[in-house]
Amino acid sequence: MAGGLQWAAVPIVSWIAALVFLSSWSSVALAMSLSDQVRTLVNLKSAFVNGERELHGWDIGSQSPCGWMGVTCNNVTFEVTALNLSDLALGGEISPSVGLLSSLQTLDLSQNNISGQLPVEICNCTSLIYLDLSGNNLNGEIPYLLSQLQQLDTLNLRNNKLSGPIPSSFASLSNLRHLDMQINNLSGPIPPLLYWSETLQYLMLKSNQLTGGLSDDMCKLTQLAYFNVRENKLSGPLPAGIGNCTSFQILDLSYNNFSGEIPYNIGYLQVSTLSLESNMLTGGIPDVLGLMQALVILDLSNNQLHGEIPPILGNLTSLTKLYLYNNNITGPIPMEFGNMSRLNYLELSGNGLTGEIPSELSYLTGLFELDLSDNQLSGSIPENISSLTALNILNVHGNQLSGSISPELQQLTNLTLLNLSSNHFTGSVPEEIGMIVNLDILDLSHNNLSGQVPSSISTLEHLLTIDLHGNKLNGTIPMAFGNLKSLNILDLSHNRIQGPIPPELGQLLELQYLDLSYNNLSGPIPVPLKECFSLKHLNLSYNHLSGTIPRDQVFSKFPPSSYTGNPLLCINSNSSCGMVPQQPRVIAPQPPGTLGVSATWGITISALCLLALLTIVAIRYAQPRVFLKTSNKTSQGPPSFVIFHLGMAPQSYEEMMRVTENLSEKYVIGRGGSSTVYRCSLKNGHPIAIKKLYNQFAQNVHEFETELKTLGNIKHRNLVTLRGYSMSSIGNFLFYDYMENGSLYDHLHGHVKNKLDWNIRLKIAAGAAQGLAYLHRDCKPQVVHRDVKSCNILLDADMEAHVADFGIAKNIQPARTHTSTHVLGTIGYIDPEYAQTSRLNEKSDVYSFGIVLLELLTNKMAVDDEVNLLDWVMSKLEGKTIQDVIDTHVRATCHDLDALEKTLKLALLCSKLNPSHRPSMYDVSQVLLSLLPIPSEGEYPTSKASLTANQRRYVDMYSTKHTEAISLSNSSSGDTLLYQFKEVISGKLS
Repeated sequence: MAGGLQWAAVPIVSWIAALVFLSSWSSVALAMSLSDQVRTLVNLKSAFVNGERELHGWDIGSQSPCGWMGVTCNNVTFEVTALNLSDLALGGEISPSVGLLSSLQTLDLSQNNISGQLPVEICNCTSLIYLDLSGNNLNGEIPYLLSQLQQLDTLNLRNNKLSGPIPSSFASLSNLRHLDMQINNLSGPIPPLLYWSETLQYLMLKSNQLTGGLSDDMCKLTQLAYFNVRENKLSGPLPAGIGNCTSFQILDLSYNNFSGEIPYNIGYLQVSTLSLESNMLTGGIPDVLGLMQALVILDLSNNQLHGEIPPILGNLTSLTKLYLYNNNITGPIPMEFGNMSRLNYLELSGNGLTGEIPSELSYLTGLFELDLSDNQLSGSIPENISSLTALNILNVHGNQLSGSISPELQQLTNLTLLNLSSNHFTGSVPEEIGMIVNLDILDLSHNNLSGQVPSSISTLEHLLTIDLHGNKLNGTIPMAFGNLKSLNILDLSHNRIQGPIPPELGQLLELQYLDLSYNNLSGPIPVPLKECFSLKHLNLSYNHLSGTIPRDQVFSKFPPSSYTGNPLLCINSNSSCGMVPQQPRVIAPQPPGTLGVSATWGITISALCLLALLTIVAIRYAQPRVFLKTSNKTSQGPPSFVIFHLGMAPQSYEEMMRVTENLSEKYVIGRGGSSTVYRCSLKNGHPIAIKKLYNQFAQNVHEFETELKTLGNIKHRNLVTLRGYSMSSIGNFLFYDYMENGSLYDHLHGHVKNKLDWNIRLKIAAGAAQGLAYLHRDCKPQVVHRDVKSCNILLDADMEAHVADFGIAKNIQPARTHTSTHVLGTIGYIDPEYAQTSRLNEKSDVYSFGIVLLELLTNKMAVDDEVNLLDWVMSKLEGKTIQDVIDTHVRATCHDLDALEKTLKLALLCSKLNPSHRPSMYDVSQVLLSLLPIPSEGEYPTSKASLTANQRRYVDMYSTKHTEAISLSNSSSGDTLLYQFKEVISGKLS
């Protein structure tokens, strides 16, 4: 008994000691005065290489750090509770002094250039709830003692250079919900103890060097929704009990070395995404997958699966993407696939599928991509495939399909890629193919097609590739092909085409690949082809071309093999330059020692040709050589200079170089993937911005041309004003008015960190909306910006918005929608409809602007830690109020909460998934103008009474609470905005 008492006394003594320690530590914490906090933060700043510049307001002489940039304090104790120093380009290392901030709850140093190891002292910040060090260059191992941070909810270490194992001690973090360690060099197995976490909801480990396998214990993560180990070196079989992971919503095991068969009980999963791509899985596709009704994405591609496709997969009516390509699957395509009514992507290429293409696929009216290439399919393409009007890609390359090409394919007007190559199609190429107005790539090569090349192809203005080689086509090359200004590849080789090479092909300035070999072409090589500066491959061999090869650098850079097989073509000095070959005939014998008349003439002509050739060579070598750039849009001589407004831009190239000190780095205010922006002042003191676009890439030259063409023809107070431009060998330059307050992004998320009040935000939104409305409504043809985002909204000295960066803008003809295989824009702002179908119209800009409105309201980025802002807002509105969405500073500075609610409704309306349900930018601008506060007398020349009748109509409409029909402009898609608001919000904002 005494022993028992003695044993019981041990923990009592331990607890007393612990209490004494905690009491002493509490005293230290309480003793950490404001001056101590100032000193600690200054030490933290001094460890950063450029801390003095980026954190210049952090002064050792300050009485309190609570007003410093990025610092948040407790309102009662004045202790530092949050540090947000993200995206400040900070270098150097994290000072160990950070461990002295014992009350710190949030530490965000993401998106900097911080290096070195993660200091173990950070483990003393035991109040930490949110720790984000992502997007840096941190190295070394993750401290094991991070397990001391028992309050931690979010740990984000993604995109660093961390190595070593994942600490098994993370299992003891009893509040951890979000763990992101992707894109590092972590190695070793996933700690088994980690599977025992009762709180973890998000586990992102992709793009590391993790080894070992997965065990059934992973299903003990009963709260986990997101499990991603993509791109590691995990191996072994998939856990037999994987179907017990019933909480998982997304399971991504792709790009590893998993082997064996897919477990049968995987069908018990309730995931929306299942990706097993690029492993070494064998066996058949389990029938039970057809019971996973929640599946939206199923990817089993790049494995070694065999057998037939289970017809029961047709039951997956929620499926939008089905990827089974590059396996050993055989048998027919199940006709049951026609039941998957929501399917957008069906990719079955690289298998051994047989039989005919089922006509039931025509029921998939939302299908965007159909890839059946490299199989053994036979028969013809079903006629009713033309009902798939949303189809963007149709690829049946490398099968045994036969029959003729149906003229009904003209119905597929959204098609950008049509690949019917390497089959057995016969007949002619239908003229109706010229009706597929958005076609980028046309590949009909290696078939048995005959007849003429249809001239209607020349109307396809977006065409990048024409490949008709390996057929039996005859006739001539249409001269109208010269109209295909975007064409990169033209391959008509191995046909029976005759006639001359059209000189109009010289207008194809973007042409990089031209192959006309093995035809019956005749006549000379047209000199205008020398204008095709971008040409990298030329093959004119084995035709009946004659004359000489034009003496030009474009032609001389190609080898003789590009011209061989043309008996009448002079290739070099040793060839017969245009002499007609003679048939063998009997020649009468000549007396010994005498020459025949033909021989005498032959010697004379040869001597004259040799003399002429030597003269030409001598002249060419005596002249200076001029090397053309890859693009004809680059200035070859002295820099060209055009000024639209005197006194608003440099007057010469020399002045531009002088005011920027030869483009010195100290004048740089921004950089992008294709440009650098400089800020300088002219002699008259006028500040300007100079945008230099690098011209070594064709895309950059295209951006320069687009911006010049767009801004050179339009003018609006809410669009940046182009003052001039210059073209030179070192780059192309655009001159703009300098915007003193940078971009909207700078103020919301960047280094400025200004807390804009609500009225300023609303003013910015209204201005940007008016600029976009002008592009959509008043420009002829209509201009679609395609890259509306907060960093492309610039702010002048009066915080007036100016929409900028028209490098990828697109002119859209009235009543037309442009479709392209290249979806351009910025992730987070791209219209889902445009991303999925490549169909572009002005409503794509409306969606992007809706995201900008959400940024203004929430102060959050469009995409933050792979979380989409729109999704975040909608999740917060589930049964909650707008207070859970709107930024606290915005709420504090807005005196009209009704205006906040209306703006939020407008943002959600702009970001509707269906473009036809979105308002026009004109409607949006009128709504925002109606919400602007009434200016005080003398502040603005207008007053409430002077609002236009149209603007008053919008004010009245937004003050109305019922859903009666209200007349709107014709661009508002029929329904009233208020009714659409009700549909969007579904009563969640009441």
